[in-house]
Amino acid sequence: MAQRPGLRPTPDRVRETLFNWLGQDLTGWRCLDAFAGTGALGLEAASRGAAAVQLVESDAALVAQLHTLQQRLSATAVRVQRGDGITALKQAAPASIDLVLLDPPFDSDLFVAALQAASKAVAAQGFVYLEAPRAWTDEELAASGLVLYRHLKAGAVHAHLLQRSA
Repeated sequence: MAQRPGLRPTPDRVRETLFNWLGQDLTGWRCLDAFAGTGALGLEAASRGAAAVQLVESDAALVAQLHTLQQRLSATAVRVQRGDGITALKQAAPASIDLVLLDPPFDSDLFVAALQAASKAVAAQGFVYLEAPRAWTDEELAASGLVLYRHLKAGAVHAHLLQRSA
């Protein structure tokens, strides 16, 4: 993958921890990676049995790389889409996604809108993964209808696994 400004692939340790939290087997899950970047998280979900993985990325060069990677891996459950991740979440049927992956550019103001869209798209028993430059408070998450399930800090990255509020 060519280095792009602001592109931060999820650190291996964080990715490993995330899939330990979720359980290794995601058979049948529907996933949406709203800021796919290198596609590492979405492709990992596909490799663990997810039935449908939508990789959404706005950068044309990254989209081309994702298409190449998808073909090389014969990842038939993966759909690569060029576009806006928040729009894709808003277009998803309510409560239809088992795992929403959110890793917006750290210097962006997309976090709140992404969390709000994700909380509507995620299934009642599903999960929202948020990668951010800081820990999000319970109050901030509650405003989007989400609660913290697990949290990990690794270097400059805060990994949050969230669920819909009861």
